[in-house]
Amino acid sequence: MKRTIKSYIQILLTGSILFTGASCSDFLEEPDRSNFTMENYFTKPEHAQSAVNSIYESMRAVLGGGFNGAPWMMLEFATGLANTELGQAQNSIFVRNLVNNSDNEYGGTYWTSSYRGIANANLAIAKIPGINMDEAAKKRYMGEARFLRALYYYNLVRIFGNIPLITEPVDLKSENLYPTQSTPEEVYKLIVADLVEAENSGLPFTDATGRVSTGAIKSLLSSVYLTMAGYPLQKGAEYYQKAAEKANEVIQSSKYSLFPSYDDLHTPARKNIGENIFMVQYAAFVMPSNWQTSIIPYNQGISAYTDETGAIFANKEFVESYEPGDKRAEEKQFYYSTFSLRSDRSKTRSLGGYYLYKHFDLEAQLSTTSSGLNWPVMRYAEVLLTYAEAANEAGGPSQAVYDAVNQVRKRANLPELKGMTKEQLREAIWKERWHELSFENITWYDMVRLRKAFNVSTRKFEDFVGHKFSYGPVLKERELLFPIPTAEIRNNNKLKQNTGY
Repeated sequence: MKRTIKSYIQILLTGSILFTGASCSDFLEEPDRSNFTMENYFTKPEHAQSAVNSIYESMRAVLGGGFNGAPWMMLEFATGLANTELGQAQNSIFVRNLVNNSDNEYGGTYWTSSYRGIANANLAIAKIPGINMDEAAKKRYMGEARFLRALYYYNLVRIFGNIPLITEPVDLKSENLYPTQSTPEEVYKLIVADLVEAENSGLPFTDATGRVSTGAIKSLLSSVYLTMAGYPLQKGAEYYQKAAEKANEVIQSSKYSLFPSYDDLHTPARKNIGENIFMVQYAAFVMPSNWQTSIIPYNQGISAYTDETGAIFANKEFVESYEPGDKRAEEKQFYYSTFSLRSDRSKTRSLGGYYLYKHFDLEAQLSTTSSGLNWPVMRYAEVLLTYAEAANEAGGPSQAVYDAVNQVRKRANLPELKGMTKEQLREAIWKERWHELSFENITWYDMVRLRKAFNVSTRKFEDFVGHKFSYGPVLKERELLFPIPTAEIRNNNKLKQNTGY
């Protein structure tokens, strides 16, 4: 843990996040860090902003791509719905084939980057109250810090289970430098407390700069309640109701709406607005998004990027599991299987697989090779489906439930759902989540909280444990969690490894 729980000075050494509302000159300005001390820092309003900006930075660590894959792919290969052409990306292959181990660098990056974000959040929450500044602004910064701390813990507890719960700044002399693990119940208690506090911090309901907003807080809280209703906590009906109520607050605000075209989902000009509730921020030529080379086929000569890696694409069986007529499965909607050649754009090549068009920056791929596309963390389609699932579980089918799920289906050119039993509607909503939210780091989390997996052949849901992937491997109970990284176990003998690793 000594590697990941940083001392106070870490906050001063972390780069600021780029927001679309800030000027490039502000972002690129290099502060004189030689003058930073604990005595002269956390004394000015700009120090509060800098401290909070640094918390956002860790969200980018798990994204990206290249010839070794990237950590975000871990959550996709674990679903059994993804494939790779990268034989050297052993971290991806181990997860895909269900032979993962605690040496996997993907898991290590999730652990270290999340705790780095938490350390920065803890420092901001501890120090900002003492800064002499406008109280309303101070409260908003505290709200951002609490939201981000909750988000990091939400990912960690779902990925690793029993984890250290650290809420105060830690330095090399702290008693909590080598912490023990807390139960998921304890972690979720902090997550909810942070989000409820953040919800009352006076943040705007939407924020086109990409900072935390009240809409993002309510959306995340609805997701947290939905997960708490299921496994491992199994809090049931009360928390399904809480999830439905919180998602409905977002819906009733009328501040968000589905994009009319799926192209808007991967158009940089549409980031942080419309359907996009909260995103990881990037900017072309300044801090470009770096997964573009991963979502194009290996060495087929279709992209302006020369390093075409084929690091991740969708299994054919999954794409074919969409309903007949589903627009999302049509060419160049969520996936693409053909593309023009870099050497001659009048010629088109069949790619032999289904690659990820929903994360495809067309301009960057065709010409600039520098993408400003943001990564979606939460979008309005997820809120609609969370409301539909939670409200159906809490009270059964209703017009409001049908309205929510049918908004998503209407855009996909699918007929409206109606006249279903609670059980039939439950699986229909689950299927919409699998098909609408695919390859957004959501599906594996859904599998674990439901203890269910989608059989792409029967197009039915079956138990997680014992589910056979279309290409052979069978899920075991151990795959309900990822292993705690070897380095963390080695550095802190208080940590206990997850069962089966």
